[in-house]
Amino acid sequence: MNGPFDLIIFDYDGVIADSELLNNAVMAELLSEIGLPTTLDDALASYLGKRWLDCEPIIAERLGSPCPPGVREEWTRRCHDRAQRDLTSVAGFSAFLAGRGERRCIASSSPPDWIELGLRHFGVHEAFAGPIFSAAVHVNRGKPHPDLFLFAAEAMKAAPSRTLVIEDSPTGVLAGVAAGMSVAGLCAGEHIRDGHAQGLANAGAHQVFDSYADLAAWIATEPQT
Repeated sequence: MNGPFDLIIFDYDGVIADSELLNNAVMAELLSEIGLPTTLDDALASYLGKRWLDCEPIIAERLGSPCPPGVREEWTRRCHDRAQRDLTSVAGFSAFLAGRGERRCIASSSPPDWIELGLRHFGVHEAFAGPIFSAAVHVNRGKPHPDLFLFAAEAMKAAPSRTLVIEDSPTGVLAGVAAGMSVAGLCAGEHIRDGHAQGLANAGAHQVFDSYADLAAWIATEPQT
């Protein structure tokens, strides 16, 4: 008997790394510095789960002018600098990973160097020794389009119908649903606010969980095939 899924696709920020507060705090700080007053909650509402490529047009529209040169590079520099000191994994991730036998991969809007920094920092780089799929480099259209998840599943030789996506953002949930995959919304990161679980459900998440322990318990109850 096999489990219900052949492949688990993990998003990265907010699913593996508890990095959404860090990333979006830096975003809010930088945007405020360039003349676009932005709070942390503003940043979470507007940019959570998106590539920089997809964030930049939003920033330019709100500024009423192109995003100044160097903002992306400074955002990356500050995030990397703070991650060395402050970055932690999402609560329950390590225990969940240790208890799983399915093939796994990461498919994220973030660039590979940011993902690899965290995996090494958490000591789980070897657990994801296969490809890291990044919307920043592997596909033309990022989430909420399904392209990245479909690309990852094809590369991992897994049928979408036998693939579970774990996502923390409505943008990512939309992408997983559009890919024809089972989507678990995860609300275990420090960035979760009131109404977030409902937002994931509204985006089409098949189940929404407050913890990795609850997600593992649900997988265990799914029919074996």
